[in-house]
Amino acid sequence: MKKYMEKSTPLSVVLLLLVAIFAGTLFQSCDDDDKNVGDPEIHYIRITNPEKSDSLVVRAFLGNNIAIIGNNLQDVVQVWFNDQSAKLNVNFITSSAIIVTIPNKIPDVVTNEIRLVTRSGFVYSYDFKVDVPAPLLSSMVCEYVADGEVAVLKGNFFIDDENVPLQVFFPGNIPGEVLSVSVDEVHVRVPEGAGVGPVTMRTIYGASRSSFMFRDDRNIFLDFDYLLGAGWRPGNRRNNNPDPISGNFLVLDGTIGNWDWVEDNLAMNLWGASSDRPPIPLFPLGGNKLEDMVLKFEVNVINPWSVGYMQLIFTPYATANNNGYYSDATLGRALWRPWEQAGKPFMTDGWITVTIPMSEFRYSHNAEKNDLELSYPDAFGGFTIFVWGPALEGDGAARESLLFAIDNIRVVPK
Repeated sequence: MKKYMEKSTPLSVVLLLLVAIFAGTLFQSCDDDDKNVGDPEIHYIRITNPEKSDSLVVRAFLGNNIAIIGNNLQDVVQVWFNDQSAKLNVNFITSSAIIVTIPNKIPDVVTNEIRLVTRSGFVYSYDFKVDVPAPLLSSMVCEYVADGEVAVLKGNFFIDDENVPLQVFFPGNIPGEVLSVSVDEVHVRVPEGAGVGPVTMRTIYGASRSSFMFRDDRNIFLDFDYLLGAGWRPGNRRNNNPDPISGNFLVLDGTIGNWDWVEDNLAMNLWGASSDRPPIPLFPLGGNKLEDMVLKFEVNVINPWSVGYMQLIFTPYATANNNGYYSDATLGRALWRPWEQAGKPFMTDGWITVTIPMSEFRYSHNAEKNDLELSYPDAFGGFTIFVWGPALEGDGAARESLLFAIDNIRVVPK
């Protein structure tokens, strides 16, 4: 079984495979194509990993790339796996081969067959099983959820079989109460005594452990309990309205319009040189590359928000006693702007976890430049949040009363 469980291969590798490995097999001459005018026929299935191109398979996982090898395949216009139709690329179809990705959707009707359909409507069937992977845990709506409250897991292949019910285990191997299941979302009540660490899910198709951490406490550099801001605006803190998720949190609130400068209420500074912190980066890489890391924080966006970007700015340790870097078009920063991406006002239904890859710290303050870079460790001695920017669809008259609660700012591996 194990040799059939291959991951999807990038398109570039498939192209290389077509040119190199299957040369003389996948592509026939025009003369050969003219001769192959009969019904399609499958001889065998290969995997598309060049290192294992000699592996013939009779089953594969959802989402895998495979090469269908046979005769008279040039007129095939549909390829079905069970009751799911695959997307075809005419560039990957010849008389003797079809490169195709198995649909990533769990079938409703399992036939354990590949079906080829030609332009004329001829149907050819071939025995082939599609396996469902173990559950894929990609994220939580909020990574900080109190015992007894409901957590929401996101991902794929969440299968709740009546004979083998889906199970979720929190750190400490403590089972949670599963409340609802769909193929890409599970609601589960957090058990008493849950700790810090990965979450495990078990289904009829296997078990998987999350790469993210529940109640992640790694590399937190601002928790607003003991790790505080420093500088002109160290941040206003509170522990109620809304309910906290782990002690005190930062509050940003103020009325803002198109490119309004509301620094007193909608900004927080952590200037390394103004703090009692040592002159080292705010977070270690731990053997990772910077591009392997993500910025995470919990946020509760309480009022509708459609004016201003949340500018997330790392600065050198020595940066202090000025705010000119806010508009420095050469200083890369991340711009969290979900309202602009959605094209409508944004707010949350309680706390959520925001994840921003460190590779996204490349924008100027107005998003006109997107190729800026930050170098580790020199650029990571301080941190600023400032809500400043345009209004939705450039509405210069728009004014909104914004209220953000923010906690547990950290940089962790993906």
